[in-house]
Amino acid sequence: MLPPPGTPGTDLPVRAALPELADALATRGTAVLVAPPGTGKTTLVPLALAGTVPGRIVVAEPRRVAARAAARRMAAVLGEAVGGRVGYSVRGDSRRSAATRIEVVTTGLLVRRLQADPELPGVDAVVLDECHERHLDTDLALAFCLDVRAALRPDLRLLAMSATAQAQRLAALLGDDAGPAPVVEATGALHEVDVAWAPPTGPVDPPHGLRVDPRLLGHVATTVRRALVERSGDLLVFLPGAGEIGTVAGRLHGVDADVLPLHGRLPTAAQDAALRAGANRRVVLATALAESSLTVPGVRVVVDAGLSRVPRADLARGLGSLVTVRASRAAVTQRAGRAGREGPGAVYRCWTAAEQDRLPAHDEPEVSTADLTAFALELACWGAPGGEGLGLLDPPPRAALLVAEETLRSLGAVDDDGRATARGRALTAVGVHPRLARALLDGAPRVGRRRAAEIVALLSADLPVRSDDLTATWRGLRSGADRGATARWREETDRLERAVADASAPALPDDTAAGLVVGLAHPERLARRRAGSAGTYLMAAGTGAELAPGTALTGAPWLAIAVADRAPGRRDARVRSAVAVDEATALEAGAALHSDGDEVGWRDGDVSGARVERLGAVVLTERPLPDPDPADVAAAVAEGLRLEGLGLLAWTPAAVALRARLAAARAGLGNPWPAVDDEVLLSSIDVSGARSRADLARLDVVAALRGLVPWEVAGRLDDVVPERVEVPTGSRIRIDYSDPAVPTLSVRVQEVFGWARAPLVAGRPLRLQLLSPAQRVVATTADLAGFWTTGYPVVRSELRGRYPRHPWPEDPAVAPATKRAKPRP
Repeated sequence: MLPPPGTPGTDLPVRAALPELADALATRGTAVLVAPPGTGKTTLVPLALAGTVPGRIVVAEPRRVAARAAARRMAAVLGEAVGGRVGYSVRGDSRRSAATRIEVVTTGLLVRRLQADPELPGVDAVVLDECHERHLDTDLALAFCLDVRAALRPDLRLLAMSATAQAQRLAALLGDDAGPAPVVEATGALHEVDVAWAPPTGPVDPPHGLRVDPRLLGHVATTVRRALVERSGDLLVFLPGAGEIGTVAGRLHGVDADVLPLHGRLPTAAQDAALRAGANRRVVLATALAESSLTVPGVRVVVDAGLSRVPRADLARGLGSLVTVRASRAAVTQRAGRAGREGPGAVYRCWTAAEQDRLPAHDEPEVSTADLTAFALELACWGAPGGEGLGLLDPPPRAALLVAEETLRSLGAVDDDGRATARGRALTAVGVHPRLARALLDGAPRVGRRRAAEIVALLSADLPVRSDDLTATWRGLRSGADRGATARWREETDRLERAVADASAPALPDDTAAGLVVGLAHPERLARRRAGSAGTYLMAAGTGAELAPGTALTGAPWLAIAVADRAPGRRDARVRSAVAVDEATALEAGAALHSDGDEVGWRDGDVSGARVERLGAVVLTERPLPDPDPADVAAAVAEGLRLEGLGLLAWTPAAVALRARLAAARAGLGNPWPAVDDEVLLSSIDVSGARSRADLARLDVVAALRGLVPWEVAGRLDDVVPERVEVPTGSRIRIDYSDPAVPTLSVRVQEVFGWARAPLVAGRPLRLQLLSPAQRVVATTADLAGFWTTGYPVVRSELRGRYPRHPWPEDPAVAPATKRAKPRP
């Protein structure tokens, strides 16, 4: 199908690599193609492959706009309309026919087809484009295709294409017993691109959550105006999201150029307009979707804000959101390359050359940072819970996977072994996040199929949101005030409506219907207003949430929260989208979290028992419990001891001393002497008789410690670690056990005359801290015999002149000990 050389749009650098690529695929069945943006890989490679295999070729792109654009470019090269030999299929839109040989799809749609029929009948080759972007669907599609080749379709040809040079990991993954898959490289695509460093002249705050400093956006607009004067050709401006695109577009009012947005929220017609050359000079304001998989004609200048928007999951609080981060060096290199596709160009980077060196080398794969609930369900439906046995480029993080699997179990989507249930397969078939699929399937009988589909479409589609009141946004879409957003929302609604059976439902107000569906999707985000506050809430998951000032939701007793995120360093989450509901609606939506029972625990510093009705962490009613179960009380006391520590016990001097002695025995002799560190004592001291904090304070700690000593050594305690030791003068001096490793005796040197060696304590010679007659330390030793030989002569020489009335014999090991000085003459 590839037209001959000289055909307009086909003489691109990748053409020279096509013979090598065809040979690699014919020989090994898999290959990796590395080609930077602008080499023609997305357009020419599928056309070339179509001439080598009889069946269909499926090309998977990470985004819908890229899939449609790739199909249009290939069809244009053939001089045909889309839907003939080249077609596309994306969610909610398909143009293909019986004549279609090359079908461009999204990676998500490819995953759906693989789940429905892994053999991919009629398909001879799969091309995975832009593998370097590492979206979750891309990783899944690659792993599933490799599994299909290994188990069902060894004849299926698989090509992974990437715009970066990180090809060796892909090649190893696609390899077989003969070694890594062949890597084919195409280079020489780009013209020279001048780099202009254009940092802001004043201070700019770094991105924080979704917030981008308006001063940076103003600087981007200023840089665009500068580039329009200094350079020729169209401009492509990279910004992190649709909101920033709107802000910069507003600041470019009056420029002598057409200002066009390009992002995923736009209707198809608006996206297509940005991808067509125009009669006037153009400024295309785009998100990262224009980095590698799209061609924006006429661009000779790139202005890069240097930011990206990526998903982040807050596992501890069950929140997920998009956050703004610095773009990687690989990403900004690809962005700059957009200026050199049609001739020499320039890139204006809104940061310094020094900052460039500090950028991360590559973007993080989504599997490392995103919510993995849908990912884990796809793996379970494939028959590989947790990804076991699959060729994944990166294993999913264990903590995120455990959270995802727990969520799936709560939805009834997987069994205790992680295998997909019939309900799990039904949730997957809906084609949205499992939580939203659950809301659709369970919400339709409650609010009606159409309304459930409308609300889930609003939650799942990337639509512009102008209010945190989700019901108001819903009504706005119904009114058609934003025609493009309404059209896309209705397309998704129609698709979702077809995915669920019709059912009769009671006539409910919009707020109640929306609240039920949102609550079914996120029961853990049902939230009740905190007492004494108009805008702060406690969610059923236990996390606080706050409304933005001035919102129409202020004062609502309950919220069903659809979207919330928590900025780094903040305790509470910020509500981005929610529905005001009543308590009855909250209880119906969160029925699985509703409980009513006796609760005995450690609260406010003591044992507390109550009959508690709650919705998750939200306490609805609480009544004192007059006679709690003794076992529950004992557990609460133990919990209090763990929470507040051993300070709840009465540590008398005798208890402190005994603990130190036992610690020394353990340090010197090991088992069977018991460990007495905090962790061990908290778990081993018997507090079963205590029913309150006061009972803990009355506990006999000495008896509890002695109870830890095994019977076979209990009788030797005073011999092994005595409280005091008798020295040759007859004095009984207390041993210092503050350092369990080295019990120490402080004693005047004259009182141990006659000791040839120090006694054993805890299985080792007692360390002696030898004192002068004035009670000052003159030596420290555990080797008394050695000290008498080498250390004592020095001490004797120094001290006998200072203390002449005290004896200083030449051989202290046999001299009589004394506590007294000689009488004065």
